Amino acid sequence: MILYIIEVIIAALLIGAILIQSQGTGLSSAFGGGGEFYRSKRSVEKLLVYATVFLAFAFAIVSILLLVTR
Repeated sequence: MILYIIEVIIAALLIGAILIQSQGTGLSSAFGGGGEFYRSKRSVEKLLVYATVFLAFAFAIVSILLLVTR
């Protein structure tokens, strides 16, 4: 039962991380900033990409665990 709850939470976080990433425009329009903070914007985007990869990996692991424990 706890694995189902964890999977739903990871899925919601993964969907949110994917939706925040704007294709081609970056995060400047999402947070209302301009291009003056180039380095910080880049680091936030990089962190978001790493978080997306981590969440996708965690989702796959939990899904496999749910399949095995059936």
